[in-house]
Amino acid sequence: MAFGISRKELNQWKEAVEREEISFLTHFWLDKRFPQFHTVTKVGCSNLERLTLWCVTHGLNPKYIHNRQPFPHFDLMGPKQQEILHKEGMWEQLKRFRIEAPSIE
Repeated sequence: MAFGISRKELNQWKEAVEREEISFLTHFWLDKRFPQFHTVTKVGCSNLERLTLWCVTHGLNPKYIHNRQPFPHFDLMGPKQQEILHKEGMWEQLKRFRIEAPSIE
């Protein structure tokens, strides 16, 4: 179950995905399969080659891309979500959804 975003935010994400942009949508989330996670970030792009390259660049396995047309996306959760949102400069999403920045070692 997703919550914490507006219809406008969802539509903006969908439009960016359709324009073949790499687009991030973070929301609160409850799923019995992953009780330890309370947020998920959907990284979407309708250009599967571009989304695949983005995954590989960030050390993610592209086989986990959800190829759901017209909005293919990769779900980020947990430490990788924190790390990538931080690397991508998604400060508003980190703050708004209370996702702690990864520790710098």
